[in-house]
Amino acid sequence: MHFDATGKVSLDHIYTQPDPRAYFSTLRRLEYGIPELAKPHFTALLEEYRSVTGTARPQVLDIGSSYGINGALLRCGLSMADLYERYGTESVQFDARDDLIARDRSLPRSDSLRLVGLDVSEPALDYARESGFLDDAVCADLERGDPTEAQAALLEPTDVVISTGCLGYVGAPTIERVVTACDRPPWMAHFVLRMFPFEPIAEVLAKLGYETEQKEGVFRQRRFASADEQSQVLDTLASAGVDPSEHETDGWFYAQLFISKPR
Repeated sequence: MHFDATGKVSLDHIYTQPDPRAYFSTLRRLEYGIPELAKPHFTALLEEYRSVTGTARPQVLDIGSSYGINGALLRCGLSMADLYERYGTESVQFDARDDLIARDRSLPRSDSLRLVGLDVSEPALDYARESGFLDDAVCADLERGDPTEAQAALLEPTDVVISTGCLGYVGAPTIERVVTACDRPPWMAHFVLRMFPFEPIAEVLAKLGYETEQKEGVFRQRRFASADEQSQVLDTLASAGVDPSEHETDGWFYAQLFISKPR
């Protein structure tokens, strides 16, 4: 296994395939489930946003959207178990990509929000758009540079920003560039692994006029892929001054939820 600088096993290969079968086949074994735990919190925030602003169909930007997983859950009412069954079983491993997309496009779906994905994986974004899990997408690394004029135009009407695990790899530069591109400060909900401090992002958001609240509790993301991964992540947590007892020591990654709203 190859590990990144944080001690996590590298799963980069599952994010760049032309369809999500490798993604779900791999993550099913690790019981990855954070998007489903996040769904009721995203839904509640969207309902609050509609009530406060009168926006009937808010635009949601999903940072680190990959194959549009949050879109599938929020828009089509699917669960992670549904998605694992759709893509992670042997019965679909020899299906054509076009057949997968046609089956996805036939799903009933809500039109109560507009979904835009932000990711560096063009194959994943292409699938998410073609399947209808995303309405549009921005393929860009905003850690390294500003969005193009066309990308900024897609980001501009964003109402709510969400993420389920990419912060830590994506940081304050991306968040600042997203806010700067928007025509009004969007509300935000980010699920962040405990191994990654949110303070640098919160400080940038505070300078942009935001207040951030950390919600109570923790949320299981996935199981550790191996004892080596767990050992290395425990070291990373210790270096960050985070006590892993009663959490990561039980064999799982855990995330925390941060809600940021403009003052």
